[in-house]
This record gives sequence, C-alpha cells and structure tokens, in this order.
Amino acid sequence: MLRESGLPSGKTLGNLQEKLVPAKVRRQMPTLLEGGFLDRAENVLVFGLPGRGKTHFLCALGRELILQHARTVYFTPTYKLVQQLLAAKRDLKLDALLKRLDRFEGIILDDLGYVQQSREEMEVLFTFLAERYERRSVLVSSNLVFSKWDQIFKHPMTTMAAVDRLVHHAIILEFDGESVRAPQTKGGS
Repeated sequence: MLRESGLPSGKTLGNLQEKLVPAKVRRQMPTLLEGGFLDRAENVLVFGLPGRGKTHFLCALGRELILQHARTVYFTPTYKLVQQLLAAKRDLKLDALLKRLDRFEGIILDDLGYVQQSREEMEVLFTFLAERYERRSVLVSSNLVFSKWDQIFKHPMTTMAAVDRLVHHAIILEFDGESVRAPQTKGGS
C-alpha cells in the first residue's frame, strides 16, 4: 500500500519538525492520525505560503494512515493529476481513471495553487473534485487562499462550485509562521 501511494520517502512523521507546525495544527494531529475524517469523506485543506511544511505534513499524515490503520492514500502533485485526467479524457478513458482513483480513501493533491489551468484542465480537475464530493476525501495543499482560486478555475461560478464542494465537509488548517526551508541559524558572532 505504501509503494502504491506515491508518497515521497523522506517526508515522515519522524522527521517532521513539530515545533514548526502551528500550535492549532499540532492540537488537531492526534485526531487526524486516527483517520476518522476518511470514514466521513471529509477533506483536509492546508493553506500557507511556500516553505511552511504543508506538503511534509500531509505526506506524514498519509504515511501514518497507511502504516497504522491500513488506509488507502495516494499522493500526487496537482499538475500531474491534471495531465493524467486530460490524457484519459482524450483517450475516452476518463471514467476508468476516476474509478481507479476512487479506490483510494484519500488523495493528496499537492500544490493546487501552482496550477494555472486552461479551460480544459480546469474542467477535468473540477470533474475529479465533483466525483469525490461526499464520497471520498481529498487532502489539498495550496499557497492560495480561496479568494484567489479564480486564478485556478478561471470562471467565477466554477470557482465557487469547486470551493463549495471542498469546504462543505472539510478540516481547514493554516500553516503560518516562518519558512521551514529558511536557514535556522541567526547571524552574528
């Protein structure tokens, strides 16, 4: 299950710098690690500027859900999923791909904010989200707050519908604070 998940090997709970995880998120971690949100088809939406640990957190969560609870989780950068969906649509195999993805209780969509969608790309991403709505969980990392998602979905009604579906049953986490990639040492001698 771990091999099939696509999770990057280096992003684990053991090497997650917990002190850099916001206190509100740390308080919710034990509940998230139990995996009940998957049973309820709730989404986990993680927002914050680049370098705040969003991807590491979601990967560590996904890995623990697999290892501790035998849950099915799949990790993919959003742009890769969109390309797979477009190719499947072109080959008239979109339904088959959506069914294959449906066997995963949770799908981690990494870096949603970096995808600047064409109309066709936006349509397949929206189709994916609509298919999972109230049935399966989506775990999203994004550097864009909802008010900026029109940059992703282009059309105001589609943006509103996508946000509505994701937020309706969701746990929203904000990663603020310092970049985990910034040098940890302070200058001075």
